[in-house]
Amino acid sequence: IMSTILIEYYLWIKAAHIISVICWMVGLFYLPRLFVYHVETTDIKSVQYNTFLIMEMNLLRYIMRPALVFSWTFGILLVFTPGVIDWNLYWPWIKLIFLVMLTYYHCYLNITYKNFLSFNNVKSGRYFRFLNEVPTVLLIVIVLSVIIKPF
Repeated sequence: IMSTILIEYYLWIKAAHIISVICWMVGLFYLPRLFVYHVETTDIKSVQYNTFLIMEMNLLRYIMRPALVFSWTFGILLVFTPGVIDWNLYWPWIKLIFLVMLTYYHCYLNITYKNFLSFNNVKSGRYFRFLNEVPTVLLIVIVLSVIIKPF
């Protein structure tokens, strides 16, 4: 009966998955940019430094974390929908590997936020500018593996 429900609501689940992934990606793109501006605020006792902490916390707590959970939840529902994934092909495995990397990246950003929170950040603005490119590369591989299915 579960597979019947998944098939019946497939398009709704797929739409919810895409919406939650977009929300998650927005946070993954924006948070490292906030870190760039944050690290350039040298006075850790300033109002600006604390404003960045609040912005980062809100982004993580109210947008990124729920979007991560919903992305995984709706993605797993799609995996269990009959006929959607053929695990004998390579593309779902590639997507899964890069999705795990993207999730690790999310966790790393959370750790980085905690470093700012405890005044222990040692990374530069240049580092965070580079870090900001990571989700783009991962996203490209994930989208191409799902849409093009090259393998």
